[in-house]
Amino acid sequence: MADKITAQLGGAEETLFIPLAARARETGKRHPLLSDPRAVELVQSIDLPVGKYDRGRGSVVMVLRTALFDAWVRSFLDTHPHGTVVEIGTGLNTRFDRVDNGTVHWFDLDLPDTIALRRRFFADTDRRHSLAASVLDDDWMDRVATSPGPYLFVAEAVLVYLPEDDVRRTLTRIAHRFPDAGIALDTYSRRMMRMQHNRVEAAGLDARWGWACDDPRALESLGLRLVESTTIARPPQPLRRRLPLGYRITLPLLHQFLLRIGAFRVALLHTRPHPDGPGA
Repeated sequence: MADKITAQLGGAEETLFIPLAARARETGKRHPLLSDPRAVELVQSIDLPVGKYDRGRGSVVMVLRTALFDAWVRSFLDTHPHGTVVEIGTGLNTRFDRVDNGTVHWFDLDLPDTIALRRRFFADTDRRHSLAASVLDDDWMDRVATSPGPYLFVAEAVLVYLPEDDVRRTLTRIAHRFPDAGIALDTYSRRMMRMQHNRVEAAGLDARWGWACDDPRALESLGLRLVESTTIARPPQPLRRRLPLGYRITLPLLHQFLLRIGAFRVALLHTRPHPDGPGA
């Protein structure tokens, strides 16, 4: 493509190209775990050094994580087809394109520079809206609250870049404002944080993690209830049945390895219902 778009992003925002490149590479495989032609289109349209964001075998981990989050969103929509999904730190994620059921209401939330880049490729509709704001702001919650519930908040590979106090404050605010809502997120151990700091220095990236969580159950003190906690190598059964044979063979070993090293987990949590019931 002759005229590619130049992206000017901050250090943490720049990491959005890592999962984007991973999804594009996976899509090109003969038997992809996840097919994302929009990711291929975006990689071809943006002027970026793809090699800088090549994580080798780590790309498979990111694709597995994304596929598991997709499965949770689809499960939510199976039960609540007219509900609202909020993608926190959306980057250049194309999850809406992969899971849209024709009735879901959707918000893509990210910082203004990232949303400006997204708007080069994605247009708002009557069901899908971009929100240019920090997750630490308050106004975006007011906008989301105008959309019909129930709500599912998806935060894939984003909260880890915030300081712990900001993560706890954000989750507490969501729990207070949106009773009986779902929150899907990933947590990374202190050991993983130390490893990540070494990797980003070697790769020349300016995006250090700020939050470590060795056990997602610790988040229940914020007004949340842990529904599910697993590794990316233990996806829900419907997704597991659709995996290519090679993945089905190797995932049990990967699951045991991730448990042994205490690397990271994906967690599905629920905010607690309002004590006075809905609408109180």
